[in-house]
Amino acid sequence: MIQIARIYDPAKKSDGWRVLVDRLWPGRLKRKTPRVDLWMKDIAPSNALRKWFGHKPERWPQFRRKYRPELTQKKELLAELKRAEKVHRKVTLLFGAKDPEHNQAVVLANVLKNKK
Repeated sequence: MIQIARIYDPAKKSDGWRVLVDRLWPGRLKRKTPRVDLWMKDIAPSNALRKWFGHKPERWPQFRRKYRPELTQKKELLAELKRAEKVHRKVTLLFGAKDPEHNQAVVLANVLKNKK
């Protein structure tokens, strides 16, 4: 099971294995504060795409279309997440964005679940 959660929210027992999928460590958080089992920054959007998107909801459709091809170049990282799902049964993709509907974890979760 793949799910997403904001890294600033308290960890839950039901989270399973927690993977931060942001390229940058979220501000205001010390690295030892949140429970993060793996920081997979290389699966995050490229710096250029991240900066262009700027978490502007009006750019969301284009962001999704641009991020998906980037993910196809990261097959080994996607496979690692799929293996983690088999081992841990639940994988929570963590993100730092304020908007829970418009961020890279949403796109990544859909790719892992084979959704559009």
